[in-house]
Amino acid sequence: MDGRPAAAGLTGGRPVRRRGDELERAILDAVWAELAEHGYDRLTMDGVAARARTSKPVLYRRWPNRAALVIAALDRNAPDYQEPPDTGELRSDLAAFLGGLLHRFDDLPTDAVHGFLVDLLRDPELRGRFRIGLTASGPVEALEVMMRRAADRGEINAGRMTPRTVSLPLDLLRDAFLVGGVVPPDHVIEEILDDVVLPLLKAPGSS
Repeated sequence: MDGRPAAAGLTGGRPVRRRGDELERAILDAVWAELAEHGYDRLTMDGVAARARTSKPVLYRRWPNRAALVIAALDRNAPDYQEPPDTGELRSDLAAFLGGLLHRFDDLPTDAVHGFLVDLLRDPELRGRFRIGLTASGPVEALEVMMRRAADRGEINAGRMTPRTVSLPLDLLRDAFLVGGVVPPDHVIEEILDDVVLPLLKAPGSS
């Protein structure tokens, strides 16, 4: 026993009790399926609970509202921060990593993303949670690993690596997402890298 409350679902009329990771997987899979089928505006806690074969109180014990549920589902589909891309070239590494963050949205309808953004923009707490998800220690540490490898290869100037410059690709991508109100296309990633991040990292250090 892990001490966490169990949740009962229904399969063939018989209750099924799940807990921990198994229950969370079922719920977040249900969130993604509801988003893809109904869009964000019509996603409800009732619908998620029914699809996951659990109850609304179980959902509310973990997530206060549907936006928090969607953020959790997005986090589950995030790239592997423990093994960032290693192509031998920083631009390719960063493009693959940032693209992985954005392509989590590929199988969602546009209106689902728009509705989610509306809730983010009007709720400061949820906006903060989303920002943390993009810039928390996991993705920032992955960026630092990729940049450190590039510095060791002599590809960039190690003296330009500061906490601000390491997190800069995520900062710019996050702002493009929130300000633009849509998932940025791949050319935005290219512009972030080619126009800002790589020139900054390759510039001579200040004396």
